[in-house]
Amino acid sequence: MSAFTDTLTMTKRSLRHTIRSVDTILTVVATPIVLMLMFVFVMGNAFNPGGGSYINYLTPGIAVMTVMSGVAYAAFRLNVDIQKGIVNRFKTMPIALSSILGGQAVSSVLSSLFSVVLVMLVALLAGFRSSAGIVEWLLFGGILTLFTAAMTWIAIYFGVRAKTVEGAGGFSYILLLLLFISSAFTPTQFMHPALRWFAEHQPMTPIVETMRSLVVNGTAGPDVLLAIGWCVAILAVAYAGALRVFKKVTA
Repeated sequence: MSAFTDTLTMTKRSLRHTIRSVDTILTVVATPIVLMLMFVFVMGNAFNPGGGSYINYLTPGIAVMTVMSGVAYAAFRLNVDIQKGIVNRFKTMPIALSSILGGQAVSSVLSSLFSVVLVMLVALLAGFRSSAGIVEWLLFGGILTLFTAAMTWIAIYFGVRAKTVEGAGGFSYILLLLLFISSAFTPTQFMHPALRWFAEHQPMTPIVETMRSLVVNGTAGPDVLLAIGWCVAILAVAYAGALRVFKKVTA
């Protein structure tokens, strides 16, 4: 109960920092929205897969991009706490050390999911339409939450490991590169054969394809187990790595 209470306190602290940082909120939400509108209304005819609704095809990938943009700030905030000695101050207080990372993780997941909701609302205004029922939306939300948690712990790992505040969010560029070399924005069959092979065998493609199938077609699709498996594996590895690095840094 003490660890839970401490984590809740740290979560509130982190959320307050997020709410007070207006530029962070605008960046996390505005960037995916601008890219979505540009892709749909400026380059939609060039990217349009099979003549269908490109906004429907694109929206799940934009939701994933929103998560990646949001978790980068978790790495930044955690690294700031470490560099300024705030984490060392917490160590002298009667709190559970796990709450330091736990609070960052929970607040990052909540703020990232809230950003996704805002982006999805704009997508609806731009023409996005879904055939999903309640069950499919719940499964979509579950996979998105699991994916967000996995990305958050990757952010925490790099936030602890980074030597400078500026370098803490650098990992997000790698994640965005993986997203662009996937089926998030265009089908893989239109890619160069070497890139197509890579796109079809990296985690972002089955995750995006499953989310797209759920909200657009109302079915889980053939890649649902693979998508969940990737999310669980990434979460487990990132969580273990973050804890190990945090113990070394705060020893």
